[in-house]
Amino acid sequence: MMPKVSDQAVAAYDVVAAGLESAGVVRGSMFGMPCLKVGKKVLAGMFGDAMTFKLPPEPREKALALPGAEPFDPGMGRPMKEWVVIPLAQSEAWPEYAAEALEYVSR
Repeated sequence: MMPKVSDQAVAAYDVVAAGLESAGVVRGSMFGMPCLKVGKKVLAGMFGDAMTFKLPPEPREKALALPGAEPFDPGMGRPMKEWVVIPLAQSEAWPEYAAEALEYVSR
């Protein structure tokens, strides 16, 4: 079951999505979760009042140092290897990690 999403989280997600449109990023859905894609590759998504990002090792470790950030487990009992979830309280960092994720999946 997907966590509830606040209007504040949706607004912050919309800012990130709009900021990446010029790079060819489009909105989509993965497993019922709003996500951002470039081509067929997912780079970020919304999970409750947080955003998830697919990151390479160094930016991922930096992201995990943010208060409340953690490896992303979509509810299957084990975290996804390259993914980190960053809470709404750290939404000022979302654009930075979205850009990192875009660069990573575009390689």
